[in-house]
Amino acid sequence: MRRFVVSSCLLLAASAGASTPFVVRDLVGDGVFTAGIEGPASGPDGALYAVNLGKDGTIGRVDASGKAETFLTLPEGSVGNGIRFGADGSMFIADYPRHNILRVDPATRAVSVFAHLPDAHQPNDIAMAPDGTLYASDPDWARPDNGQLWRIDRDGSVHLLETGMGTTNGIEVSPDGKRLYVNESAQRNVWVYDRAADGSIANKRLLIRFTAHGMDGMRCDVDGNLYIARYDAAVVAIVSPAGELLREVPLTGRKPTNVAFGGADGRQVFVTLQDRGAVETFQAERPGREYGQPVTISR
Repeated sequence: MRRFVVSSCLLLAASAGASTPFVVRDLVGDGVFTAGIEGPASGPDGALYAVNLGKDGTIGRVDASGKAETFLTLPEGSVGNGIRFGADGSMFIADYPRHNILRVDPATRAVSVFAHLPDAHQPNDIAMAPDGTLYASDPDWARPDNGQLWRIDRDGSVHLLETGMGTTNGIEVSPDGKRLYVNESAQRNVWVYDRAADGSIANKRLLIRFTAHGMDGMRCDVDGNLYIARYDAAVVAIVSPAGELLREVPLTGRKPTNVAFGGADGRQVFVTLQDRGAVETFQAERPGREYGQPVTISR
């Protein structure tokens, strides 16, 4: 009887932890992904997708229970970083060694080159605007003042938007599509631009600057608050559209690489951890602006 009571208490505690906002738990344990774990994105089927499951060059699929399996292996020489899903269920992947944006057909899992960025250092993280336009950060890790920023239109054409930036990394679009956010890891800046209907950007200004630790991927909730992976700081920082630091969510791992929203109501936040090769998760108070689309991915 005592064992039953203890077990019941543990189950209730786990359930409470899963539903209480900003309480972190493991979804995928240590070492399931490589140190290159990145690019989390919730797919149309409700599963979480991330790069480098078991070995680099793969895309992993994680179900709600935390079970991880290989979804596909990329072509030889390709390694993914950022992932986003289009409205038709297509998966877009930043392939940094080959300077490509790859597209995965949702019905066949066939991989094709959607766009090539010949003058890029690498496409690192990617963001998709509500109209389907993609943006890519392009850091030069050897030269911290040589970062770039790209736009990839829906026809696959590429446009270099800015050069001479810092180590451009996390990138996101506001829920209304009128703002583009870009952070610089080494410089600890988050920049915001006005975004026009044609995808062009203007009026760059500083949203927030942190005094320590780096930054990596970031996502918006439906209110436009940014959830920022604070690399080596062991937290996800939540920043308002006005640049106010609202909260820091403590993590188990120290080196979060990216975040994504998902779950049945869009309030579950997934965090990929480089130092653990794992995925941590917590509930937010508000849904993400992106957390899957109502179409089917072939399995």
